[in-house]
Amino acid sequence: MIITQTPYRISFFGGGTDYMQHYMKYGGCALSTTIDKYCYINVRKLPPFFTHGSHIVYSKVENVTEYSEIQHPVVRESMRFLNLKDLSILHDGDLPARAGLGTSSAFTVGLLNALHALRGEYVDKMALAKEAIYMEHDVLKENVGVQDQMAVAMGGLNCLKFSAEGLEAEPLVIDKDRKKELNDNLMMFFTGISRSASSVADEQVKNTPQKSKELLEMANMVETAKHILFSRDDINDFGRLLHESWLLKRSLTSKISNTYIDNIYNTALKNGAIGGKLLGAGGGGFILLFVPKEKQTTVKKALVKFLHVPFKFEESGTKVVYFNNY
Repeated sequence: MIITQTPYRISFFGGGTDYMQHYMKYGGCALSTTIDKYCYINVRKLPPFFTHGSHIVYSKVENVTEYSEIQHPVVRESMRFLNLKDLSILHDGDLPARAGLGTSSAFTVGLLNALHALRGEYVDKMALAKEAIYMEHDVLKENVGVQDQMAVAMGGLNCLKFSAEGLEAEPLVIDKDRKKELNDNLMMFFTGISRSASSVADEQVKNTPQKSKELLEMANMVETAKHILFSRDDINDFGRLLHESWLLKRSLTSKISNTYIDNIYNTALKNGAIGGKLLGAGGGGFILLFVPKEKQTTVKKALVKFLHVPFKFEESGTKVVYFNNY
């Protein structure tokens, strides 16, 4: 039996520059961190006492005998890709899917990590990220970028870079007190809306050639954010930059925000938030807010209808937490 633990991620700046349609021409970068909310994948060889060949449990339960019968596309193609059959695969997660936290990529990375471990193989984290990108983008033809796979595989606070020359993860080595200060000023709420990132991203991908100016400006904000974190400047500047980035991001496509989300965001601003953004592709999911600690109780009361989810930054990335392959 193999159990992997893969963190979810929060993307601060540069989202949208990780689509191949943009970064292959202009390059791109994103600033993101993983958090202490995880996807768990439990994989083992299924004993030969059942009428079915594989048993797969996620939001559905599947008992199948052939690859073609598997409904979950990532499970089907990952098992086929690694030539594995007759498995029990169980998924559990700390937070809901389709909510802007890279849950789909965490599932893919965690599953590939587990399947390789079952085969007795160690694959380094960047290689796992690239394999997950191949699976989601090339095999399944989904409208996805490349930052999520890199973020959840590597773990920690990183500047992720994308270009025609390749992919790179640069860990941000900042003072632990500064990192805690950033974490302490962030709040996350669930809007109550789940959505498919691929479908939301479809319009953004189509608009990418016409939005290169905005995307380049969003990429430049990554360097500004890094400067704020490395310096001893006012940490509230990070929140103000988040606000600027959100205004740019919501201009990329009409599907990123809506009146419902705008009302949540504006309510938070009126009650003390300095900035924030909708996480992920847009359209729903979790909203991240930068709120000074002395204002957080007020913001929480103003958004009492929405679930507040406290979190801490984490450093591990995807890992095998249990291994017994006998």
